Amino acid sequence: MAGINAHLKTRNEAPFVLKRSEAYIGVLIDDLINKGTEEPYRMFTSRAEFRTLLRQDNADLRLTERSFEMGLASSQRMEKVNKKKNGVEQIKSILKELPIDPEDINHLLEEKGSAPLMHRQRAHQILLRPAIDIFSMMEKVEKVKRSLEGFEKEILEQAEIQVKYEVYIDKENELVKRMGQLEDMVIPDTFDYTKLISLSAEARQKFTKIKPRTLGQASRISGVNPSDVQILMVYMGR
Repeated sequence: MAGINAHLKTRNEAPFVLKRSEAYIGVLIDDLINKGTEEPYRMFTSRAEFRTLLRQDNADLRLTERSFEMGLASSQRMEKVNKKKNGVEQIKSILKELPIDPEDINHLLEEKGSAPLMHRQRAHQILLRPAIDIFSMMEKVEKVKRSLEGFEKEILEQAEIQVKYEVYIDKENELVKRMGQLEDMVIPDTFDYTKLISLSAEARQKFTKIKPRTLGQASRISGVNPSDVQILMVYMGR
């Protein structure tokens, strides 16, 4: 990050900044800048508010385009990522439209200890079951195998992850959006933090003492956890 920004500065270009929702290095840098270094800093995953988005499996999807824009990633690498993105969307679309009859999949569900189907369901809905994975469906259900033939293993795995965690991913993306909207939201001077029993004792004490003017300022107080900021954000957003 230092090298990238040194290069951009010599070219009088805008600095390269990764948000807390884009990368763990973004969390680390934001913490060090805004919270200071009065005590030793370790980059724990618990310091990040958006851990569902900052997964190891989607690092290429999150960061390759940003890298390509600066000339760090090759066009071949960018093409590979675009192929992966398009493939994932195609698979998700296929699964949402593909009907599965009970007689086609009940043998697999029984094998996996999952309740049998009573009526036809979409493949997408069946894949949401904890015991079911996309590769066993392709192996045991001919209709699924035919529909997903030709997709690489890596693309199939990413599609499965996105399907299974879709609700949580959407919820976290909405939280990112709300956090951006509420970053400059003013907190009344008379706000009573003792009403928020879900806050940690340290956060409640520091909020009461410091009386942050905005939600953004509250998030940068040393000792305040991301979960405390989320609780305050949700309450302020009501």
